[in-house]
Amino acid sequence: MKKKIIVQKYGGSSVKDADRIKAVAERVASYKNKNTDVAVVVSAMADTTDDLIELAGKIASNPTDREMDLLLATGEQISCALLAMAVRELGFPSVALTGFQVGVRTNKEHGKARVEQIDDKRLKQAFKEGKIVIMAGYQGITAEGEITTLGRGGSDLSAVALAKAIKADVCEIYTDVTGIYTTDPRMVPEARKLKEITFDEMLEMASLGAQVMQARSIEVAKRFNIPLHVRSSYSKEEGTMIVKSVKNIEEVAVTGITSNKNEAKITICAVPDQPGVSATLFNAIAKAGVNVDVIVQNVSQSRKTDISFTVPKADLVKGIKATEEVAKTLGAGEVLHSRDIARVSIVGSGMRSHQGIAARMFAALAAGKINIEMIATSEISISCIIALDKVDSAVKTLHKAFGLDKK
Repeated sequence: MKKKIIVQKYGGSSVKDADRIKAVAERVASYKNKNTDVAVVVSAMADTTDDLIELAGKIASNPTDREMDLLLATGEQISCALLAMAVRELGFPSVALTGFQVGVRTNKEHGKARVEQIDDKRLKQAFKEGKIVIMAGYQGITAEGEITTLGRGGSDLSAVALAKAIKADVCEIYTDVTGIYTTDPRMVPEARKLKEITFDEMLEMASLGAQVMQARSIEVAKRFNIPLHVRSSYSKEEGTMIVKSVKNIEEVAVTGITSNKNEAKITICAVPDQPGVSATLFNAIAKAGVNVDVIVQNVSQSRKTDISFTVPKADLVKGIKATEEVAKTLGAGEVLHSRDIARVSIVGSGMRSHQGIAARMFAALAAGKINIEMIATSEISISCIIALDKVDSAVKTLHKAFGLDKK
């Protein structure tokens, strides 16, 4: 009989202290039997990464990305070693391995490295010896032997990449919530847990603000069709399966509502309305390392136009500086910006076969006296940029308007 292989990933809140680590060890041990091999990926203990970043800031005004990766990778190594000790205390053989000991090969982009391959030899040998493998997530190593990290939420990516490398039957993502909800249950108590959701919907929700999983990890899972089970480490309740497709997808137009309060808006005024202007502007923004999201260009008046776009709040200063330099080059007007915006989005694969969804969304926001500043759409989502102080109200309004509070 072919052995079943399970990859489990535990987030920072699941291993936040000694008691939680012991509880996770008991859960991990409960999966181990003669016909199941278990590999576990762990994040750093809760707040550890933020604490390390803060500490680095007290030491250096501008630490290098290389040294920051070397520093931040230690967080996962602590929880990895402690969990392996806890599993051994229960009488189960285990081995703790760093990402680079496993052979998680990445490119050279410190701080947001991409996984290129994982060497499965050491893992297979550990399984052959009957051991539970505990791997530090979020980290890898370049061909030159440099330690790298995979960006925020990178342990999710570590787990999915590991599941692909060892051909796992399922990848379980353990967090402090019991699954994927129609919206954030902390914001809307009536939010419902979804039994299933498609990769496309989950990827869209993650990219639009849902913080349950890292978007890059979902992309990899979708590409290789790796079933993901998002569930709570605090209970044995079944969670939400993220799969290729779900039954009766056309019956439900909207699956969930997301919001993102970490966006800011930049507007460059009185830009000459001529070919190449947008290319000049957004090439400069890209070179500054800033990701642009929603873009709106006004209708030209007197051969001048305004261009507005959103960027992550963390990149606002860099974005403003790059835009101001372009404004001088083009002879444009002033550069304006706002931090007081947010995005609210509706997501659903069923939107492909339903008409009038946008009109319904806009009508609901209008009824709630919520003004729309910018609009962006994809095949399975519609997003609106609105005032920051209206976003919670908008989420509640849309959740009710699309009947997501009903079973």
